[in-house]
Amino acid sequence: MPDKYTATWVSHSSMGDFLKCPRAYYLNNVYKSPETGRKIQLMSPPLALGGAVHEIIEGLSIISTQERFKKSLIEKFNDVWRKYRGERGGFSSDEQERKYKERGEKMLRKVMNNPGPLNNLAVKINEDLPQYWLSEDDNIILCGKVDWLEYLPDEDAVHIIDFKTGKREEQNGSLQLPIYHLLVHNTQQRKVAKASYWYLDLFDEPQEQELPDLIKAHDQILEIAKKIKLARKLERFKCPGGEGGCQQCKPLEKILAGEAKKVGVNEYNQDVFVLTSVESNPEDQSTIL
Repeated sequence: MPDKYTATWVSHSSMGDFLKCPRAYYLNNVYKSPETGRKIQLMSPPLALGGAVHEIIEGLSIISTQERFKKSLIEKFNDVWRKYRGERGGFSSDEQERKYKERGEKMLRKVMNNPGPLNNLAVKINEDLPQYWLSEDDNIILCGKVDWLEYLPDEDAVHIIDFKTGKREEQNGSLQLPIYHLLVHNTQQRKVAKASYWYLDLFDEPQEQELPDLIKAHDQILEIAKKIKLARKLERFKCPGGEGGCQQCKPLEKILAGEAKKVGVNEYNQDVFVLTSVESNPEDQSTIL
């Protein structure tokens, strides 16, 4: 029988790290601080914004439809934002923090004014971290959280909705929908009828996407997962940019070099660091929710 404790666990974020830079994958998913024994996270304003907005919207799914919008999302957001104030959110100035906070408020006002599918019944998977055996033979588990599952009663099916807080649309060929389709198909009993992205900075409603084929998705994800498993076995995590590093791993290397400031420990028991240089906070680090 396969063993969860010896299995290789993969997710959308970890596979994205690996494909961009195996060294960044190692630093984000394998490395532990020799001082604390904890993994590390590099905080930035886009990540702070995404984390706060995600927490508010995710929390709605466990509230009954009648009660879901009775309390202002802005009021909830102000409470959550306290966790990301100042340097804890990677902000270099009060003005920068103000701009990001205003963006978050704008997104949540859009949701309150145009709730669309968020007014409907939602399905909640009864696991803190949904997971299943992608391959028992290879001892690989696929895991991850899906932002929202709208229940479609006429079909007894679900609609996957993924919230985006960044300013860019998802690129063609992204692994996100293939992974989410596999996860939802294998961790709850209802069929997946459709999937959408909701770009909260750009649109008033979700944008429906083509639903990936499950067989093709499985084969594609398993192939990448096997490469990750092999890299972990061989302990080989080379940056494609060579010894000089790349934009994915260089900011993380600064943590190891002692050039970052520790600002706390997050809810996942990771040591959280921030950099003061401008390069540590690029807009393309925005969280995919």
